[in-house]
Amino acid sequence: MTSIKVPPLGESIVEATVSRWLKKEGDAVAPGDTLVELETDKITVEVPAMNGGVLTKRAHAEGDVVHVDDLLAEIDESATAAAQPAPAQPAAAKPAASAPPVPRNQPQSTPVVPPPAPAQAAPPAPPTSGPPAEVRAGPAAQKTAAETGVDLSRVQGTGRGGVISKPDVLEAAAGAQRSAAAPPSAQPSVAPAQATVPAPRPAPPASDGKRETREKMSTRRKRIAEHLLESQHATAHLTTFNEIDMTAVSAVRERLKERVEKEHGVKLSYMPFFVKAACMALKTYPVVNAQIDGDAIVYKHYVNMGIAVASDAGLVVPNIKDADRRGMIEISREIGAVAKRARDGKLTMDDLTGGTFTITNGGVFGSLISTPIINFPQVGILGLHKIQERPMAVDGKVEVRPMMYVALSYDHRIIDGQQAVLFLVRVKELMEDPASMLID
Repeated sequence: MTSIKVPPLGESIVEATVSRWLKKEGDAVAPGDTLVELETDKITVEVPAMNGGVLTKRAHAEGDVVHVDDLLAEIDESATAAAQPAPAQPAAAKPAASAPPVPRNQPQSTPVVPPPAPAQAAPPAPPTSGPPAEVRAGPAAQKTAAETGVDLSRVQGTGRGGVISKPDVLEAAAGAQRSAAAPPSAQPSVAPAQATVPAPRPAPPASDGKRETREKMSTRRKRIAEHLLESQHATAHLTTFNEIDMTAVSAVRERLKERVEKEHGVKLSYMPFFVKAACMALKTYPVVNAQIDGDAIVYKHYVNMGIAVASDAGLVVPNIKDADRRGMIEISREIGAVAKRARDGKLTMDDLTGGTFTITNGGVFGSLISTPIINFPQVGILGLHKIQERPMAVDGKVEVRPMMYVALSYDHRIIDGQQAVLFLVRVKELMEDPASMLID
């Protein structure tokens, strides 16, 4: 008998929620088969079978909270042969399909007047009822399918063993929308551009006519809430603001984006410019990249830049390791890669740990100004916002310029107001004169 226990879940993570069982008690399993998925506040962990055999016990139900080293399941290695007759059952059902299914389908055929027709329609019925029962989809995929009206039996799963994931359902929903909107000639050119924008789920849970609905918070959402509260309670939170004239950096981006995409295969957004500017400003004011450890200040002589990404599972902050040592193209490529992994639910623990500073961009959703919450135990976070044309006084004349408000939330325990303001001013100077980023 082999015991399957909750594996180590990563840095500072001690518990998880049983998200979905992929095997039932009595199922035959092969070495490497995924038995169960565990959801933590950061990632989803697949727990595989180390040896082949029969799953004899599931120690926890879906939704249960488990801790590291808790018993999850037991596998009887000697019962492998006993599981073989199970696949033979569908074959035995074929001969019986000619007689027994008729009484079972008779209640459905009684409203129909001609008796021969139901008898002939009965044999095709079992095959069509089989696949939906075997459709394997995660809880998030099932919920998304219910919200978008996608038939899971028509979705091709790309997960391990053909399991349907949320991206599969969203892709199917997007395909249905594109096909439904096909008649207008201009629509196909717009749809791909919209599909590339990571947006929150469009619809709330179905109300079914009720005035209120209740939904249990996922483990990830609970941990996000706890983390944000911890940040508010454990830090001396303060925010300072400035605004940046985006004229110069917009001109550079417009001039280079087509060439960069053609030569390097990456889309040049504004984020790589801000990452580069923030890294250079952090070198000038290293306390903004530091961390408090008891009564000591730990200065980090490297920058692991966290990029806040909105995903279906909630806000996640993957980080780009050693961002201060990377060029603009490499930063752009890394941002695209971690954002895709976040949306696909394929982030690793390494992606989500070790960050030293964070940038969050509420501007992609239309936010004009906000006060971001520090990603504890970091001591600073830079908030970007919507670029908006505004009249500005330039050399004694009024000109319309593309302007962006930026915010720095910081831990006032170790960062003084002067350092915070000067850090933000340095970011502003670099962004308004992007050529100066070439001089380190």
